[in-house]
Amino acid sequence: MPIGFRAFLDFERPSPGLVAAFEGIPSSNIGDCVKKMNCMFGGIRSWNNKTLLGTAFTVKCPSGDNLAAQMALDYAKPGDIIVVDGAGYTDRAMVGGMMLAYAEMRHLGGFVVNGAVRDLDDIRASRLPVFAKAVTPLGPYREGPGEINVPVCCGGQVVMPGDILVGDNDGVVVIPRLEAEAMLTAARKQLAGEQDDLERMRAGAYEEQEHKETFTGLFLRHGGSIEA
Repeated sequence: MPIGFRAFLDFERPSPGLVAAFEGIPSSNIGDCVKKMNCMFGGIRSWNNKTLLGTAFTVKCPSGDNLAAQMALDYAKPGDIIVVDGAGYTDRAMVGGMMLAYAEMRHLGGFVVNGAVRDLDDIRASRLPVFAKAVTPLGPYREGPGEINVPVCCGGQVVMPGDILVGDNDGVVVIPRLEAEAMLTAARKQLAGEQDDLERMRAGAYEEQEHKETFTGLFLRHGGSIEA
């Protein structure tokens, strides 16, 4: 199989139940559970305020060419998130309204694009979440090369086929498939603790000393000093 024109269709996916278990857990909460190591950055954000949850179906494209991304629409399974590594290039859109409509027809789960998209009105009207770096009216080439279901880089994070993606208005976090169960347990615990603290703060029952011990204590453990 020639490098540069390769499509791998068989890869291991997490169980639908495991994917669904992350519903409602904020991306920031999951990111905290992995020491802020798995969150996408570099400007990748939501363009239609839709939450994203699903299994990564990865696409690697050269700058400004979406041939492989168009192909992916026919081979991804319902619920899959098409992750397009367009090398961060934002002068040409990798995904637009026509692709979005076809993805909806095939019941895919959305798009995360390391690059630009276009047809913003269509994106805002779509039920599918779309995350990307930028918007531009300029369309792509369709000549290739391109590869499907290989490791890609998106928002500074490596994404493998079968990883779980969680996205919201804060951004996108990558959950490696083999670590998903452990991350789910940690994220649920983290979220429960935060919700308890928030409720106590809103009720005026959160002790100032508790906050001080947490953060001043950390400051002092790093060798800090406090002078009156």
